[in-house]
Amino acid sequence: MSEKKKKGMTAAEKRTAYWAWAFVAPTIIGLIVLNFYPAINTVWQSLCKTGDFGRGNTFVGFANYAKVLSAGETWQSLWNTIKYALIEVPFGVVIALILAVFLNQKLKGTSVFRTIFFLPMVCAPAAVAMVWKWLYNQQFGLLNNIFHTNVAWISNPKIAWISIAIIGVWSVIGYNMVLFISGLQEIPGDYYEAASIDGANGVRQFLSITVPLLSPTTFFIVQTRLIGALTVFDLMFMVMDKTNLALQKTQSIVYLFYTYAFTNGNKGYGATLVMVLVVFIMIVTFIMQKAEKKFVYYN
Repeated sequence: MSEKKKKGMTAAEKRTAYWAWAFVAPTIIGLIVLNFYPAINTVWQSLCKTGDFGRGNTFVGFANYAKVLSAGETWQSLWNTIKYALIEVPFGVVIALILAVFLNQKLKGTSVFRTIFFLPMVCAPAAVAMVWKWLYNQQFGLLNNIFHTNVAWISNPKIAWISIAIIGVWSVIGYNMVLFISGLQEIPGDYYEAASIDGANGVRQFLSITVPLLSPTTFFIVQTRLIGALTVFDLMFMVMDKTNLALQKTQSIVYLFYTYAFTNGNKGYGATLVMVLVVFIMIVTFIMQKAEKKFVYYN
């Protein structure tokens, strides 16, 4: 053992270590208070029954899980969430990619169009919901007036979930587009020049160069948007009223959690719904990570 190790840390090293801990302490405290403790508390509450008037918890083991997994509304809300994700994620990614390819060109006014498409991301969710509820209004809505129809866009259980998903697609296109543009700018232009010399047209270049080299960005967007779609709440909460006839066929599992945990005051049941969703997201994430090795090309 060296002489330095026997003597321990010097005064300068101790000061460096103290300052290092001082700088990382706020982040560590924030993670403990805002992430770790709520996560552990959610697991604990899922094993408890909330007392009367929301006071106290009684340990009931896996009784809440048995109720949640046997309840039809749990599976219905989970299916509603999956249907929403099946529309929001693919359409949001494909449309954003097409827009990114066009807006990545050196054309006049591209910065203006980029700003216009990104505006939905900076709009308040309440304002977005209010505008779209007016557009979807059956009697006075703009859509029915333009197409001369009388469609109940958000109160018909058969189409309400599609109408909600369209709002979700509209909301995320700008965010996805910006990420795609960033990925496109990382692709060397030499590849496209060489392909042009070989006689490849624009479509061939897109399929053979852009799509493979953009796959890491695409995978990141798909994975993050899939998790975001599976945890959707604010959009449905503000667009769908509690008296809406289509609520049962559109409410997400997070919306159902909110109803039980905060409206009904049954935090134990609500926490169990969250745990079911967490397990489902973990399964989806595991599948996505396996698919990454097969479909993602790293240059």
